[in-house]
Amino acid sequence: MTRGIDHLVVAVRDLDAAGDFYGRLGFQVGARNRHPWGTENRLVQFRSSFIELISVGQDGVAISPHGPGRFSFGAFVRDYLKLREGLAMLVLDSADAKADAAGFARAGIGDFEPFFFERKGRRPDGSETHVAFTLAFAADPSAPDAGFFVCQQHYPENFWNADFQTHRNGGRDVVGVTLVAAHPREHEAFLAAFTGATPRDDGIVPLDGGRLEVVRADHGDGARFTAFAVAVPDIDGQAERLSAAGIAFERAGDRLAIPAEAAYGVEIRFERGA
Repeated sequence: MTRGIDHLVVAVRDLDAAGDFYGRLGFQVGARNRHPWGTENRLVQFRSSFIELISVGQDGVAISPHGPGRFSFGAFVRDYLKLREGLAMLVLDSADAKADAAGFARAGIGDFEPFFFERKGRRPDGSETHVAFTLAFAADPSAPDAGFFVCQQHYPENFWNADFQTHRNGGRDVVGVTLVAAHPREHEAFLAAFTGATPRDDGIVPLDGGRLEVVRADHGDGARFTAFAVAVPDIDGQAERLSAAGIAFERAGDRLAIPAEAAYGVEIRFERGA
């Protein structure tokens, strides 16, 4: 079964400054959440996906190291931020993360224990709610700078909320992610096992409701995520919003692109979408 995009992990060094920037892009950005393993985040929620802006908190000493059979989410984010800001991890949806972890092990793409966590959340009216998740990690040894996992939401009715999904730019969902690779074909078997989809000859890996684009790098080695796309209903209106906010962008037809150097290390694209 082909998986869909659950969320993107965008690592930033200044969480509030990044939140303000995404607000200027026309997104509604959630309040700060703190994780017991040393990271903090703010979320931009859409209909079936979200963007997780994440940083290492003041309690960074709580971050546990990677170990045999254990993938440390906090350590990956911390180590990524030592090198750069940007799109650190692609997260796909899961109906059964434990089964997916076992499947990843059989496929040889990740022999990691599933990771369960829960926390209290806040509804738009300020009332408290409970959310819980199980994560199953995968790893592509030829792409150490790109993180991959799937996420099972145990109380989706408490997490997804239409009031959080109302954005001034009309943002609907994350519909595309770009992975730049020195040798794209080296990653095809991993990506097929991780996504449940067959990579096409044009570099597109079709996802449920979206796509992963694998683009050949001009130089270097390995692979990393460089861009994502969000569907909006009104490209002209979004172009006007960006101009009014003083945010540099390029336009090509029904697509707008904010360069990575102006957007915390990741190119942000807006596409016309229903």
